[in-house]
Amino acid sequence: MTTTPRSPEALVALLAGAGVAHLARPQLFDPMVPASLPGSARRWTLGSGVAELGCAALLAVRRTRRLGALSSAALFVGVFPANVSMALRSRGSSRGARIAVWSRLPLQVPLVVWALRLSAHREPRPRA
Repeated sequence: MTTTPRSPEALVALLAGAGVAHLARPQLFDPMVPASLPGSARRWTLGSGVAELGCAALLAVRRTRRLGALSSAALFVGVFPANVSMALRSRGSSRGARIAVWSRLPLQVPLVVWALRLSAHREPRPRA
């Protein structure tokens, strides 16, 4: 099977990698969690890692790919406020760090579009 930038396999890898990173190094992601959310930042970090892994698992299986793609799109929209919060709080950071966090914001759009396109794509069923 050929993997293209719009392929489900590539999105599975991206989500699985992000999920593992959230679970393995939560201290890197805790500061992104908006203070206005109830509960601890660590819970939100770990929860988002589990959600990313869940989306990756759903996307990896042809029968659940549509649900996985729609769930991924919702996840990307859902974490957008954390990315905005982090960008707004980057004022005292280095110039490079500010550029990195602000550049993440427009990247959410193609991720949502990618997931939505995957949800609409109908793959031919393999012949028995």
